[in-house]
Amino acid sequence: MTLNVLHADLGDPDADITSHDTYLGGFPHAAFARLREESPVAWIEEGDGSGFWAVTKHADVIEVSRDYNRFTAARGIRIEDMADDELVARRTLMEFDPPDHTRLRRLVQPGFTPKVVASYEEAFRRLARLVLDEVLALGEFDFVTEVARELPIRLLCRLLGVPESDSGRLVAWGDQMISNADPEYTPVIIDKVDTDEYRLLPFRSPAALEVFRYAEEMALERRANPKDDIVTTLLNAEPDGEPLTDLEFKNFFTLMMVAGNETTRHTISHGLIYLRNHPEQFEAWRSDPAAMSKEAAEEILRASGVTMHFRRTATEDTEIRGVPVAAGDKIVMWYTSANYDEDAFDDPFTFDLRREPNNHVTFGTGRHVCLGAALARLEVRVFFEEFLARVASYEVGEPDRLRSNFISGIKHLPVSVKLN
Repeated sequence: MTLNVLHADLGDPDADITSHDTYLGGFPHAAFARLREESPVAWIEEGDGSGFWAVTKHADVIEVSRDYNRFTAARGIRIEDMADDELVARRTLMEFDPPDHTRLRRLVQPGFTPKVVASYEEAFRRLARLVLDEVLALGEFDFVTEVARELPIRLLCRLLGVPESDSGRLVAWGDQMISNADPEYTPVIIDKVDTDEYRLLPFRSPAALEVFRYAEEMALERRANPKDDIVTTLLNAEPDGEPLTDLEFKNFFTLMMVAGNETTRHTISHGLIYLRNHPEQFEAWRSDPAAMSKEAAEEILRASGVTMHFRRTATEDTEIRGVPVAAGDKIVMWYTSANYDEDAFDDPFTFDLRREPNNHVTFGTGRHVCLGAALARLEVRVFFEEFLARVASYEVGEPDRLRSNFISGIKHLPVSVKLN
């Protein structure tokens, strides 16, 4: 690993960016660098004969994200095509455009404002200390299963009002759904077996049935015993003068459960690798966390780019960067590529914990910007502050990466530590 270079292997410049297998070697940076240079808005053929426009530049990702009149989320946010009944059955606030999106977002947004999230810091710091004090004493361990997989879900349980003892089940269900292309997590592999039986369920996953049953039980309990938590807020909400339907509640609960855990856990794992490969930055942050933590967390978020893309659909004949786009065409915004755009960032392949400005699009942008962005920032910052305070040095083994063209995930990461 060359000093300050984020990725020693940039992959195949001609890699198939649609294939889940491509990402087993990490994000194919060479392929996206070539697209940014040669064809920033490129038509990508899919195996079934369909296709999409790959938008890979920072400025164009922002344009598509913000212009919901030309580029709608209502036809789905994943690359997959869905029939009308699938769209209705699986719709969350992410598949709505304003003003409907805005009304639904307001249901839970008060619990995720920067001021409210700041009030969670002490609880998360106590949780991080508890987990780290127990795990670091082992000396050697799987960082993902013992630490990164544990922390975000345990805080999320508190916010949802879910018993912390249920966190293991929620994580397992979340893995089966969002990691539906990886055989370690599910036998119902999205591109290997017939999933039509589950097409009306989130992520075409049978695990969604378990989540729905769990949500129904939570709803019954909360209606009898309301609490100050997100589940009670959702059950009491009336965005259009009517309460959420049972399906709307269950889809909302599923979204919160998955989105609130998966991305942060993978960001922390990526960050640990980056810091190990840049010992001078590890030492600098460790010596002065108060001065560096905010910018350092942002750089880890930029470099990780865990949610690699979201999709929109053109509502009219239009163009992006002068490229004609027809009404009905799929447009896929590659956030990770945008985070490495040479026109948006100085030396994007340099890992710089003092990078400023750092206008990454890890959380998206515009009206659909990630609801949990402030919470993720807090979790990344606090985790590394507590880790750096305890660890003098550490080694990492080869990461076992998730098979997914959607989430840049790490399933296992062997770590050995020497404590202060």
